Amino acid sequence: MEDYNKIIESLGIKYLKSNNIKVSTPFTLKDYEETENAILFLKKGVIRFGKDQDVLKEGNAVFIPANRLTPLSFGEVSEKSTQLSLEEFGFKQSEYFRSADSTDVSNVVADFTMVVFETKVFDTVNFFTTLDIPAFSLENNSVNSSIYDIVKETQEERSGNQRVIKLKTELLVIEVIRHILERRLFVEQMATNSTYFKDPRLIKLFKYIKDNLGGELTNKALSDVADVSEDYVGQYFKTLTGINPQDYIEYQRMEYAVKLLRTTKMSIRDIGKNCGYKDTAYFCRRFKMMYGIPAGKMRKRETLMNV
Repeated sequence: MEDYNKIIESLGIKYLKSNNIKVSTPFTLKDYEETENAILFLKKGVIRFGKDQDVLKEGNAVFIPANRLTPLSFGEVSEKSTQLSLEEFGFKQSEYFRSADSTDVSNVVADFTMVVFETKVFDTVNFFTTLDIPAFSLENNSVNSSIYDIVKETQEERSGNQRVIKLKTELLVIEVIRHILERRLFVEQMATNSTYFKDPRLIKLFKYIKDNLGGELTNKALSDVADVSEDYVGQYFKTLTGINPQDYIEYQRMEYAVKLLRTTKMSIRDIGKNCGYKDTAYFCRRFKMMYGIPAGKMRKRETLMNV
């Protein structure tokens, strides 16, 4: 238990967005994926999730880890029901989603609340992504209560609401981790993480990479930081994290690019440079390869589910 407490203490947790959404027409979103963690709480109707299309019960939530491709179906879909890619949905979302206060939805097939949040170890590594876990349902009243409180605080302009949202989001993450531990889900992955997140050399590497995403992050530079040989640093990093350092670096650069697309009006060219890509065309190719859509469309897509 002590190891897991240390992991929880190391987490940087940040609320990003939330909304109450009503779905007006049955459809399937074939490749839903958020750049951060998402929880969907189903109040009424039908939602199915994952490759096996598991049924989410009313009154329960589904947790979708960051960057985990998860098919989602809303309502009772059939062979004739519409199937959309995430890119297609970005252009058509107003045909399917309505905000909770909409009065023009006659037949609601799914009514749910969505909360999106960041959970990073030492503010650098997506914690749930490192577990390599699929989406899973949460039967937890504390989770539901936290979601309700978060959305309520975002809708009311009360003193201290930002602090309350922060605290409630942290509580939400702790309840998700407790759910995993109490049901002994993904125990092996959690045990592995509790070991390598305590390695001071790895922590130094995480911080160095985060602080130098726009620079030259060669294995030579990493070996100097970790005080291991250049020939060994790749093996060292992969043994502890399951990924080679250059793949991890590209993932972090792309994640930072998404953040800049979401929060700034910087040009695609300048974003690429800030993320360590001198060649804009190469940056755009790599971005599309990783996310399936061009960077410009990703910027538009960041309004997804913010109806």
